[in-house]
Amino acid sequence: MMGKKVVVTGVPGVGKTTVINGAMDRLAAEGVIYESVNFGTFMFDVACNENLVSDRDEMRKLGKDDQKRLQQAAASGIAAMSADANIIIDTHSSISTPAGFLAGLPEWVLRELMPDVVVLVETDPDQILMRRLGDASRARDMEGSRAIAGHQEFNRAIAAAYAMYTGCTVRIVENADFLLERAIDDLADVLR
Repeated sequence: MMGKKVVVTGVPGVGKTTVINGAMDRLAAEGVIYESVNFGTFMFDVACNENLVSDRDEMRKLGKDDQKRLQQAAASGIAAMSADANIIIDTHSSISTPAGFLAGLPEWVLRELMPDVVVLVETDPDQILMRRLGDASRARDMEGSRAIAGHQEFNRAIAAAYAMYTGCTVRIVENADFLLERAIDDLADVLR
């Protein structure tokens, strides 16, 4: 039996990993098991082994050829894992780089993964900005709420392109401040 492959995306600071972990816990209590795989961690591990980066925030500053090669390696590894398991691929629809937005799931990645659903975790850009400012554990470039809103809009457009290529559906899950449980419920519904 083929497992379900769900790609969960969102701009940095939206809380997507928190929503994923909550939904996985909720479903595990119901006997529905998912494995969560972080696409960037696959890429980061390969990049570290090749001495290209020393921390995760340097990843988006790599050249496009390195990015493409690392994306291909991650896609192949995750596709091999997801043959018969339910899997959540925790990633970004796009990455803001110094040269512009880079597709997080270009054609060569989608061809390997062929997700069933792409989920966009979103919220108000001002809330994301405040979350980023409160997170001292990451070295993120400073962006205003207008840039964050533009990034979320681009993610919607590129998610539509992903759906056109793969035939998957796209779902938006709102992760507003003080409404985390609602976001977890919404993602759990997608995963059931």
